[in-house]
Amino acid sequence: MNLERVAYKTHAEEIVAIRTEVFICEQRVPEELEMDGLDSGAMHVLVFDGDEAIGTGRILPDGHIGRIAVKHHYRNRGTGRMITQKLLGIARDLNLPEVWLSSQYHAREFYQKLGFAEQGDCYEEAGIAHVRMTRKIDLKE
Repeated sequence: MNLERVAYKTHAEEIVAIRTEVFICEQRVPEELEMDGLDSGAMHVLVFDGDEAIGTGRILPDGHIGRIAVKHHYRNRGTGRMITQKLLGIARDLNLPEVWLSSQYHAREFYQKLGFAEQGDCYEEAGIAHVRMTRKIDLKE
């Protein structure tokens, strides 16, 4: 597998295809919520298995990590961890002291293993239970 930092402008087709498959088709997130208009201002990563794009994620300038999605057949292979770690590296490059994300509640342990801590109560977003999580970035690394 190969992980790349990519521009949305040149890789929108692959990014949208993965997120459509995972969020809209599998999880039934309404398309108008998933496609929020923030992609052009975000930094994105894509994971490829050969020529096939299999995972993606983004980070916004305010440190909001999100839209981490991995195609079903490629889950539980460390792909999500790779994506998150790359986004944390981008945050460090941007000198962001902290990042945050809105984790689906069932995935919070995954993010805890990557240094994120829960902040506040569980809430519903797109019909799915979520919790806000934050992580400090060591800018000296």
